Amino acid sequence: MLAGPVDRLAAGHYTIDSVPADVARHAGVPDTLPVGSPGKVGVLELAFERRGGRTELTGHYQKAPLQIMRPHYYDPARPDLPYVMVMSTGGGVLQGDRQRLDVACGAGASVHVTTQAATKLYRMEQDYATQLVSLTAGPDGYLEYLPDPVIPFAGSRFYQRTLVSAGPGATVIVGETVLAGRLARGERHAYTAYCTDLDVRDAGGRLLFADPLRLVPERAPVTGPAMFGGHGVLSTLYVITSAVPAAELAGALHEAATGGGPAGGGLAGGGLAGGASTLPNGAGAWVRVLGPESPPVLAALERLWDLARRAVTGHPAPDRRKP
Repeated sequence: MLAGPVDRLAAGHYTIDSVPADVARHAGVPDTLPVGSPGKVGVLELAFERRGGRTELTGHYQKAPLQIMRPHYYDPARPDLPYVMVMSTGGGVLQGDRQRLDVACGAGASVHVTTQAATKLYRMEQDYATQLVSLTAGPDGYLEYLPDPVIPFAGSRFYQRTLVSAGPGATVIVGETVLAGRLARGERHAYTAYCTDLDVRDAGGRLLFADPLRLVPERAPVTGPAMFGGHGVLSTLYVITSAVPAAELAGALHEAATGGGPAGGGLAGGGLAGGASTLPNGAGAWVRVLGPESPPVLAALERLWDLARRAVTGHPAPDRRKP
């Protein structure tokens, strides 16, 4: 059930508590529009239920700059599955921006959510920006959240918290891609702080796993082997599911990311590197890919998504229609 109007506009609804210190220490009062001003708070809530043999949008609330158009059903293999594109009326994320996205997928429902374009994080001199993403899949639900890359500009400060709740028999596929900066301009790791947290729980609230990312170039190198290395793009695909044995799924993803396999001849070559493993508590599998620039990395991510979808549903991923 979607929150009431008062709850949506209250600061406590879109404000993230416990922002990492590397971001929170930059808090300030901008001499531009302050936090909470019109256009500085984006709230988007979407609820989907299975009705009449297909999944339909049954709950919808939006507050600029976040919005959607109507869902589309263009997948010939899954005509029941809607594709929803999240759009922003602004050109990017600015200091003092606070955004919240909630997607609820009901029992037996299926939905794919993506974004219209890359998220640009502009220079921030007097505050920071945050985004809270909440993804909930009910029993036997199927939810895909594959946004376009995030591009942190020089001087940006950003924190994103992604909360996932997966019911019994549900599958949630989440993609995250971040660039080292404006690569075409030779800008690499000039942002001030880029921090994210992924928190995945079962329907009872039990923590299945968490994945924090802290990229703070001024405090510690971000080009080590466990982070970017010498690459320009870092992309991760999390496949949270019990439909396929975790070890089997991880093995297929790892083979595709490191050599051959059914994901289009593997990712070897072109400066790409990757690997996969199981997630804790039998929650599924995850795969990470790094590369010099976004086109080959995103193409690899699409192939891995296709592999995961075939394994879980028996159907291929479609060619996503982007403007």
